[in-house]
Amino acid sequence: SLYNVCVFQVYLILASQLLVTTAIVAIFTFVQPVRSFVQRNQAVYWASYAVYFITHLVLVCCKGPRRKFPWNVILLTIFTLALSYMTGSISSYYDTKAVFLALGITAVVCIAVTVFCFQTKVDFTKCQGLFCVLGIVMFVTGIITAIVLSFKYMLWLHMLYAALGAIAFTMFLAYHTQLLIGNRKHSISEEEYVFAALSIYVDIVQIFLFLLQIIGASTK
Repeated sequence: SLYNVCVFQVYLILASQLLVTTAIVAIFTFVQPVRSFVQRNQAVYWASYAVYFITHLVLVCCKGPRRKFPWNVILLTIFTLALSYMTGSISSYYDTKAVFLALGITAVVCIAVTVFCFQTKVDFTKCQGLFCVLGIVMFVTGIITAIVLSFKYMLWLHMLYAALGAIAFTMFLAYHTQLLIGNRKHSISEEEYVFAALSIYVDIVQIFLFLLQIIGASTK
């Protein structure tokens, strides 16, 4: 059916995005000259952050470019490369063992959540309001945590926020996966395959980054 084609399309795009991100993280973590370059040139990180932020806004807020080929593919490619660079930059500051562990746990969590969403009778899409509130709470908590940590580094606060972030984005992953699957109260339209891939991809990257913070802090 058309819907199955949409799901297949989303997971194909998602697999490509994750492959690019994993490759960049591996290069930034294992290749010492690249690792040193990334850590020395913070300006490139902030430039990639600006590109990530702008392309994310365009893809989330503008239906036109998101649904129109080839603009959707071009924007999604730029977005993926920018977020991959940011993820690789952050990973370069951590021990290779911590990066490996975080990648492995993220893969297990994502597979488990996806299998659970396909099997379960529980409908996460009924709780749209709750997920909206959760997103706002995570955003505000992140700003407060960043401000507090800029004055005094507190490991327990950092770890607590990372743990909450990992749990929150695992829930977001379940919600976005069910929106994609359909046969629930709310579902995404077939035209929105780029938006679906984008949402799930961001959830997975965020889970990885939060887990990396927890594992990285505990292995130091």
